[in-house]
Amino acid sequence: MKVCIAEKPSVAKDIAQILGAKERKDGYYQGNGYQVTWTFGHLCTLKEPHDYNPNWKFWYLEDLPIIPTNFGIKLISNKGVEKQFKIIKNLVSECDEVINCGDAGQEGELIQRWVLLKAKCKVPVKRLWISSLTEQSIKEGFENLKDSSLYENLYSAGSARAIGDWLLGINATRLFTKKFASNKTLLSIGRVQTPTLAMIVQRQKEIESFIIEEYWELKTIYKDVEFNADIDRLKTEERAKKGLEYLQKYPFEIISFEKKEGKEKNPRLFDLTSLQVEANKKYGYSADNTLKYIQSLYEKKLVTYPRVDTTYLSEDLYPKIHGILSSMKYYETLISFLLKNPIPKSKAVFDDTKVTDHHAIIPTDVSPEGISSDEKKIYDLVARRFIAAFYPECKISNTLVTSKVGEIPFKASGKQILEPGWRIIYEQDKKNEKEENLIPVFQVGESGPHKPFIHQGKTSPPKYYTEASLLRSMETAGKQVEDEEMREVLKDNGIGRPSTRANIIETLLHRKYIEKKRKNIYATPTGMDLIDTIQSELLKSVELTGLWEKKLRLIEKGTYSSDLFKKELIEMVTNLTQEVKNSQYRRISVQDKKNVENKNIHKKSNTNSQSVEELLCPKCNARKLIKGKSAYGCSNYKNCDFTVPFEIYGKKLSLKQISDLICKGKTSKIKGLTNPETHEKTEGILSFDKNFGIVFE
Repeated sequence: MKVCIAEKPSVAKDIAQILGAKERKDGYYQGNGYQVTWTFGHLCTLKEPHDYNPNWKFWYLEDLPIIPTNFGIKLISNKGVEKQFKIIKNLVSECDEVINCGDAGQEGELIQRWVLLKAKCKVPVKRLWISSLTEQSIKEGFENLKDSSLYENLYSAGSARAIGDWLLGINATRLFTKKFASNKTLLSIGRVQTPTLAMIVQRQKEIESFIIEEYWELKTIYKDVEFNADIDRLKTEERAKKGLEYLQKYPFEIISFEKKEGKEKNPRLFDLTSLQVEANKKYGYSADNTLKYIQSLYEKKLVTYPRVDTTYLSEDLYPKIHGILSSMKYYETLISFLLKNPIPKSKAVFDDTKVTDHHAIIPTDVSPEGISSDEKKIYDLVARRFIAAFYPECKISNTLVTSKVGEIPFKASGKQILEPGWRIIYEQDKKNEKEENLIPVFQVGESGPHKPFIHQGKTSPPKYYTEASLLRSMETAGKQVEDEEMREVLKDNGIGRPSTRANIIETLLHRKYIEKKRKNIYATPTGMDLIDTIQSELLKSVELTGLWEKKLRLIEKGTYSSDLFKKELIEMVTNLTQEVKNSQYRRISVQDKKNVENKNIHKKSNTNSQSVEELLCPKCNARKLIKGKSAYGCSNYKNCDFTVPFEIYGKKLSLKQISDLICKGKTSKIKGLTNPETHEKTEGILSFDKNFGIVFE
């Protein structure tokens, strides 16, 4: 018997159908020589400090640093997890072979390996490695199963990452909390979250310390074209007026006229970060929501694996491109042109040397039926980018005119689109673009009257981070890079992984270290204080954290030792602990007005049953809740998807239970709930998971 372990029940069901394991059992499917079971994401986690030493349950400075001799794993404390793990363990103990069907990435590998380690798996293990969940992809994957040993480095990198995060998170959080926190404040420190916060704080300080200065520029109009003086900005109005007087004495003269034809390269296919950036710019979606939408599209078999960091396709995909394009009936008018000729095989799209675990995100040949409006928008971004990749380049004409008035040089430039090429795909976005500056033909040496004038302006401070610009900075270790090819080069030194960056931002929001106002991200006073308190550059340097990320990638490639990585982290944590213990700084506390407001409202809720609509949304902490037809939800529903249904798990909730869930994060015990595992009526507690989904305890 072969046991297949998928990462979630829905994927297990699809695999079971394809393999012919159609008999439903408790916690698995069976048939045709296969048993197909599943995890719910992480079933295991690294042990907590008190699992190694009971005294480490208590937070004492003198116990730090906490460094276990050997790291161990344990089951997550949850009845549903314990039950499912027992099923997996029994199946594994009696089978001939295990097929790891987990998510085909570093985190998916870690989840499955920990489960098999905990289950004491002794039989051979194969690996299903696929980039989409379509029937064809799953069948091809099972025809080409890999040996599990090929993914040892991937597991080593995942394990090293988890241990590194544990070492730094546990020790630094306890260290700074005990040393600098007051009023029961928790000061959370993380390997990626702290340098990300440091970037936001640094930008905010630059903005707050920025001194706005006035400046004056000389401009003139010649034949309805505006020319700018090609000199430094003038610092005083007096100098500008003298310059204007000078310009009024002389005619305008054309020195050179250059018109060059060029091409605008096609936009690259999406990796996860660039998709999150585009969705934030175009629709205001948070990185976390974009990840949820694209993950849902993947599970519905409409797009390929989304948690990727490459914008290229592998060369063996080329023969399938024509079929995928042919299946995209909703875009038939755009695609019919492409299908008349062979699909171009450009190195800018197909390059095996640039593909890591997976290729870029593209549509599958499954039509997008029955998806939400938000999912449609994300699918449309992916589909149009995919189509645009195979269109001709956009042909443009760049014009540069140099001129002078007396001895003062002037210039004007413009661009004209000659053949739109791939830009046709984005016709609907033209209204959002600036009109092109079309410049007529000028003759060298021509001269004539002109209309000079003074333009007065003010210098602008740097812009606050948005989620889009913050994601880009995380990807390039803080460097502001517009060129897509240069971004590809810098990715190895980016901080965080594409799949975790959204969660890092959400964690900072949840900890009240940052807040969002419209699209902009601001550091809170607590976030500012925390970064000011951290003197160690190791903790808040984006470049150094990027270097650690590079080492993790090298471990994945087999060119760096995971043991050496852990040794370096232990040394860093030990030095940091001694440094902080001996340092002095003012203490930090959090005064969270929104939480205070929610608590006060909650006190009223015992006597006022209508007060749920007065509560702030616990997810975005920006807007109050409103009552819908079947649920309470955030009034900012276009950007925040938080909801609490009136009825869940077969039970209609009282206003007090809903209020408790929103204010406290969980309810008291509720009778008459339907257990999602056993489908039996029972009592239980409802609580929020990290994404504010409601879970049964």
